[in-house]
Order: sequence, then C-alpha cells, then structure tokens
Amino acid sequence: MHMDSTTRIAPDFQRRSCWRYAALVVLLALVTIGSGCSRIADAGDADEGANKDAGANKLESPAPPPVPSSTPVSSSTSVSSTAPVSSTTPVSSTTPEISEPVLPVTVTDETGSAITIESIDRIIPLDGDVAEIVFALGLGANVVATDLSATYPPEADALPEIGYQRALSAEAVAAFDPTVLVATNIAGPPEAINDLRRLGFPLVIVPNESNSTGAGRKIRAVAAALGVANRGEALARQVDDAIAASAVDPKTVKNPPRVIALYLRGTAAQLVLGETSNTHWLIKAAGGIDVSVSMDITDPVPISAEAILAAAPQVVLVPEAGLTSVNGIDGLLEIGGIGETPAGRARAILAYDDQLLLGNGPRTGELLARLKEDLQRLAPASTP
Repeated sequence: MHMDSTTRIAPDFQRRSCWRYAALVVLLALVTIGSGCSRIADAGDADEGANKDAGANKLESPAPPPVPSSTPVSSSTSVSSTAPVSSTTPVSSTTPEISEPVLPVTVTDETGSAITIESIDRIIPLDGDVAEIVFALGLGANVVATDLSATYPPEADALPEIGYQRALSAEAVAAFDPTVLVATNIAGPPEAINDLRRLGFPLVIVPNESNSTGAGRKIRAVAAALGVANRGEALARQVDDAIAASAVDPKTVKNPPRVIALYLRGTAAQLVLGETSNTHWLIKAAGGIDVSVSMDITDPVPISAEAILAAAPQVVLVPEAGLTSVNGIDGLLEIGGIGETPAGRARAILAYDDQLLLGNGPRTGELLARLKEDLQRLAPASTP
C-alpha cells in the first residue's frame, strides 16, 4: 500500500523522480561492473551473526504485540520485554505536542554534512530505533518502508522492507523513491550510503550514543531533520526525565548484583557485550555491576567459559530473540561456563526485546525502570 505514490507526490516531485530513476540505472550499472561483487561479499561477511543485532528479530522471533502481555519468556526468573515495561503510560504511545512540520530545513548531521530536506512525504528510516522515533513523533503515516531491525511499533514492522541496516542495497531503497532517509552510523555498507547520496536522496546520519543522554540526542536530531523540532524536544524531555527518575546512584547500592550481557544468535554468534554497548550504561544505571569491565571487554567478544566463570555473574542479560535462538534458558545454560555461574545455577536470566534493549530509543526510560526492578527481584540483597 505504501509503494503507490501516485496520490502523494506532487507533479514537480514526479519530475524529480524521473531523473533520479534514470541516474539510478546508470549508477547501478557502473556499480555492478566496478564494485558490485565486492559489495555483495562485504554484506555477506560483515559481522556474520553479531551485525544482525535487533534486525534478526523479524526472522527469528515474532513482532511485539500491539498490547503488551505479561507472559514471561521461559520461567519465573526470566523477564520478557513483551511484559509491561512500567506501570506508567509508555512514552512511545503518547504524541508530543502537535506542531506542523517546518520545511524546508537544513541540518548538519553527524558526518558534518549540511543536508537540506524539502519534503517528509516519503520517509525511510534505515534502522529500527530511528523508525520507532519517527512513529513516536507522530509521523508514522509518512514512513513508506523500514529495515529488518524495525520491530516496534507493530505498524513499522508491517511495512515493506528494504533489507537489513548493515547490508543495504541502494537499488532496494531507491525503489521507494524516498524524500528523506534517516540513519545512524550503523547503516551500511558505505558504498550503498554513498550511492544513495549521489542519486540525490537527502540522507541524514543522527547521533547513536550508548549512554544515558543518547536517546534524547537521537530523538532531537531525528525531529530536527523532519522539521518537527518542537515535537522532538517535547519527546526527548519525556525520555530524559524518565531515565533520570529511574537511574540509581551507584554509591547508594549495597552489594550490587554482578551482571553479564550477552549477544546470541544460535551458534553463529555468542558474544559478551562490553562497555561500548547500550547494555553497559543500563546495567550501571539500574544499580548493577557490568562484569565486562572486570573482564576488560570494550567491544563485543566471543564467549570464553574460563573468563565467565572467573567473573561469576549473578544475573545474565540477553536480547529476547537471542534467548529464543539458543532454545531458551536451558539452551543458554549449556553455553560456555554460564550454567556453572551463580546466575546459571539460580536461572537468573533477564530477556528483553532486542530493539528495546539495544536501540536506546523512546522507551529507554521505561526499560531502565523495569531493569532496576528486575535486578532487585533477582538479587534482593542489592537495594538502593
């Protein structure tokens, strides 16, 4: 339904579409001859399992239901992100103060490029957390396609797909004739991003920081690029305030639980997430200790049974689709030395939706509140 643009594109835009498609044919021919093979190889090899983070959800687990359920993933000691993230109204379900988009707008993105956006009639977010932000800003009706990692809200998941955020094809994206593309630095490969820019599509790279202020900054940048800065400021303040309200001062926590965050995709990828991952600051803000610090892990690394046993985590934090990919808690406890850790023996496993846990988007404040509650439940001696 979204691919039919005849009722949504003004005549002048249709004329622009013609030269874009003509340019696309020429460019793709050159790319196919000169670099197509290498690009295909790169996309196939890049990070194999690890680069499929939240994007694998559409292939490996069902999309979150429109109305959250309280059913746990596997046992009473695991937590599913399909459970209500908090008792308050979800941030993403509230529409920020309504203001008409102000266009055209020129923004300087994370690459230092000045990008002018003249229309938001046909938006394509190139990764899931950006798609969630666009919908939370009240512009979901303008989104014509999403990538595989966009699993929330359900309306974003239901849209036509352009591929996976780290292995995009310029041809697949351009086929939807977008008026603006919004991405983080995860989007790639670089050749596809460059091709889209050469074709004249406005493409904005927004901040993607893994810290307590990262969600707010990302929201403000997306909103600015779409000409709704006032809506973005209102939504970002809600998220910033929710995070601040739930964050714990580590100095006030007695006996904080030791937590290990894992990224799993069956046997293809079994990694410990480190200090650069979104899980790191969340664990700390929820009153826990991220054992990746004592393990001297910055970027994700393969699981080492010896290192995990030495770290002795009391809680395992894992994306929900990853837990499903290893056949639930029982399968997880068979990996490395996890089953022999205090967390494994107590079956203290926390599982949340991939996009929610890894994306740092509009629901992050609610996630933090739930994570804090769950850590206290699994490690009751650790109380702020």
